[in-house]
Amino acid sequence: MRVDHVAYQKASRVAVLGLLLQLAAGLTLLLYGRAAGDTTFMVASWYGFAGIPVWACLAVVFHQHRLERLEAMEREELVSSRGDATIFERSAPDQEAAARRLRLMHHWLVPGVSLGVAAVLGLVGWFNLANLRAMDEPGAEVAFQVGGSLGWQVAVCLSIALVAFIFARFVAGMSRQPAWQNLRGGAGFMVGVALVALATAVGIVFHVFQRPAVLQWVATGLAVGQMVMAAEILLNAILNLYRPRRAGETPRPAFDSRVLGLLAAPDNLVRGINEAVNYQFGFDIASSWGYKLLLRSGGGLLALGAVALVALSCVVVVGPGQQAVRLRGGGLVGRVYQGEVMFKLPWPFETAELVDMSRVRSLPLQGKGLKVGQVNLWSEAQENEERRPYIVAAPRLSEEVRKDLGAGSAAQAATPVPVPGGMQAAEEAVEAQLSGISSRFALVDADLVLNWRIKPEGLMDWLGFASDARIRKEGLETREVVLREIARREVSQFLGTQPLDQVLSPSGAQLATSLRERLQASFDRQGTGVQVVSIQIPGLRPPGEAATLYEELSIDVQNARKVKEEAQRLIGASMAKLLGDARLADGVVQGIDRWRTLTRERGESDPDTVSARRAVEGMLANSRGMIATQIRQAQARRWALHMDARRTASEVLGQAAAFHAAPRLFMERRVMETLARSVASVRQKYVLGVDPAKVRLDIQMQQPDSGLNLADYLEKKE
Repeated sequence: MRVDHVAYQKASRVAVLGLLLQLAAGLTLLLYGRAAGDTTFMVASWYGFAGIPVWACLAVVFHQHRLERLEAMEREELVSSRGDATIFERSAPDQEAAARRLRLMHHWLVPGVSLGVAAVLGLVGWFNLANLRAMDEPGAEVAFQVGGSLGWQVAVCLSIALVAFIFARFVAGMSRQPAWQNLRGGAGFMVGVALVALATAVGIVFHVFQRPAVLQWVATGLAVGQMVMAAEILLNAILNLYRPRRAGETPRPAFDSRVLGLLAAPDNLVRGINEAVNYQFGFDIASSWGYKLLLRSGGGLLALGAVALVALSCVVVVGPGQQAVRLRGGGLVGRVYQGEVMFKLPWPFETAELVDMSRVRSLPLQGKGLKVGQVNLWSEAQENEERRPYIVAAPRLSEEVRKDLGAGSAAQAATPVPVPGGMQAAEEAVEAQLSGISSRFALVDADLVLNWRIKPEGLMDWLGFASDARIRKEGLETREVVLREIARREVSQFLGTQPLDQVLSPSGAQLATSLRERLQASFDRQGTGVQVVSIQIPGLRPPGEAATLYEELSIDVQNARKVKEEAQRLIGASMAKLLGDARLADGVVQGIDRWRTLTRERGESDPDTVSARRAVEGMLANSRGMIATQIRQAQARRWALHMDARRTASEVLGQAAAFHAAPRLFMERRVMETLARSVASVRQKYVLGVDPAKVRLDIQMQQPDSGLNLADYLEKKE
């Protein structure tokens, strides 16, 4: 081919056409992705825009090649027309302005565009990959979106892929000429657009057949591919710095991808494979009859293998303990197969969903578990920022405190709060103080593992419950993620009603059993077709650094219970001693309170007050304790005093007749009896103030007895 300005002009026009096609492909993917709300289209459009600087650079460079050829032709014509070339040879540097600009373009413009394209592809790939990962996060603001017109999307992608591949093949054919070899870079970017569009179309087809995860993988692959292309361009730019150059050779741009260049010209790939095989065997094996037979029969063998694969896809063996259903276009078709051979239409018209019904699956309800060793010590620090503790109710100790210190309790009545406004205001103040205990929530760190399996008759419910798309970051299917969220909700609601002490110290398997029954009921309401086998709790402890305080709390709780039980024992012993039976204490106290209230409000003479007092007295008198004994002793003392008084009164009344008969004689006799009683125990006796005429002394001289004479110390009775 003659290399002149016409050849470079044609290359420049092809580069401009490639720029327009690249721009049209990028805009089509971008606008359609915006209109349809498709994430994959948005990711693919960036690769289309990244190739625009490449085609623009090629157009400018080939245009400069054209100017350089025109300049060279003019110089040759001047030399041939003047004959003497001395003057023109001296001024040649001044006449090579176009050639000098061309060298500057190859030295600065082409590497600069290559590095710029590499930077754009790297940044765009990293940005798209970060966005796709953020879309997989639970509770993400923007989710992965798929357009609604899937048929039109496939048509657009296939059209772009077809046009781009045809143009890439055309440009790759032109690049075989030495003057147009730099068009290989543009052909590589154009075949990249074709591959991107084709991959997007394949992902959409899988989405139609209820495989949405494939489309997400395609989007992630496109983002990773953009970063790989950026790395290849950067590597080519570095290698170009150290590659030796020959005079008159056009340097190869760094944006000329070797991988995409092979895809743009697949015949070169086959030729390269043939040359590699010949080199390894040491002779021209590509011309042998065996190699030609393999090439001639290879298509038939591939077709036979494809037919065999299609035939095998029509038969599914359902083993024992397994169940299977047929899926056509994502919908369930026919009945459930179990332990038999299932026939279906070939893939992709129908697919089979084979499920092991006897398999028990484990699903942790939290991301990262607690570190649990042979001995689970709460004092060991647990650092995990991803964990979120569960909310539980206040401990039962608060209810005991409310009962013991709250309004209406004995402690509140004994020690009233000095609040202006009376008793009601005091009770309200106490309730306000105690509300800080009873209305408070607590936190616990818990590891919960849900062990579940599909019910024998729940396969249809399980398949229709949610999508089976697998979330890459979670490593779980959408169904399992939904199950986990339902379980988390039920566990949070259940633990929010349980006291802290009961959660941390459950009675046997009560906590796990209650959770299992609650989760099973919730799954049945949602129609999941899941059977909850068990709930495992490998780790249960207070959150963070607060765990060390619970060691002291348990001791304080035991001490508080000890003090309370000692007080209750003292109360029981005192009531048993006073009343004979501690069970009578509440009734007696209530009766006394009622009598006091009636006395304060109505007075002591009111019939109700008197009746209340008699009721209390009856309960106290009928008991068998110390109070009843004191009452009986008081009653006996009362009767003794009464009878003594009556005896004295009877004696006085009996002596009244003698007094009236001889008053003087009665008085003297009584005086003498009194003196006799008074001086009976006196050793020396004196009679003073008595008329001697009336005194008669009777003296008896007796020998005192030796030893102790008790008769001297005993009172003599008349």
